[in-house]
Amino acid sequence: MSKNNNFNKGIFLTAAGSFWWGFIGVIYFKYIAFAGHVEVVIHRSLWTTVMLILTSIFFSRIDNIKKIIQNRKKIFILFLSGLLIFTNWSVWIYAVSTDRIIDASFGYFIMPIISIFLGFFFLQEKLNFKSKISVLIVVFSIFYLIFSDYKSTPWVGLIVAISWSFYNLLRKIINVQTDVGLLIESLFILPVILIAFYLIVQNNVNDFDLSNPKLMFIFMLAGPMTVIPLYLYVRGVELCGLGPTGMIFYITPTLQFILGYFLYNEPLNTEKLISFIFIWIAVFIYLKDLYEKK
Repeated sequence: MSKNNNFNKGIFLTAAGSFWWGFIGVIYFKYIAFAGHVEVVIHRSLWTTVMLILTSIFFSRIDNIKKIIQNRKKIFILFLSGLLIFTNWSVWIYAVSTDRIIDASFGYFIMPIISIFLGFFFLQEKLNFKSKISVLIVVFSIFYLIFSDYKSTPWVGLIVAISWSFYNLLRKIINVQTDVGLLIESLFILPVILIAFYLIVQNNVNDFDLSNPKLMFIFMLAGPMTVIPLYLYVRGVELCGLGPTGMIFYITPTLQFILGYFLYNEPLNTEKLISFIFIWIAVFIYLKDLYEKK
């Protein structure tokens, strides 16, 4: 496949994954938020691992997993990326469960900018003049929000942004198949998840129950709800780089913002709105430039 075709495929995969996260994912995880963010994180991690084990067996990935396990550098990086993705999942689900979807969307708005800087400094990905302008506008909007309304600064969003952008960087550095890498990351998280699951069951604070098959199935959907969009996005990063995919990812926070404000009636003050407007202008500049180069 030519370099240009790889780039186009990467953009498409990233767009699909971003739409899933921004729309389908928000609605699903908001729907099961009644269980509390701790149990939702447990089920998301547990059933993601189960799904990845099944797909790895089905697609004959076992030999690839063995090779990666023998590579200490890759295992160490996947351990770090596993911690980052678990942090991202936990904080994002907390935001959804506590009516902070707009704050989480702020984090995903600034995440691509962090990814652009990481791609520039660590992977030598180039930035032209218009790209630099869009970056500066976003940086300005972030500082404007922090200094104009410090108390309402979306720190949840900042954690989401930092954890996800560094996760993307680590996954870009190592050359492993997307689903294989996800499985190894999930296996690092699994022991903690199983202990947490045992504790909530022992204390009778779990909503997941064998006597309610319908609810069990709904919770188990957290696996594919996580794996499918994550696979699409990470694969997109591998094909066309952190910069372009980082900007396409703005589909996710835009949809989250719309759902948070219009569907779930979350508050939006003037300072946040002005900051978002600056960010949207930056996104328009970058995407227009990206289109013109094609």
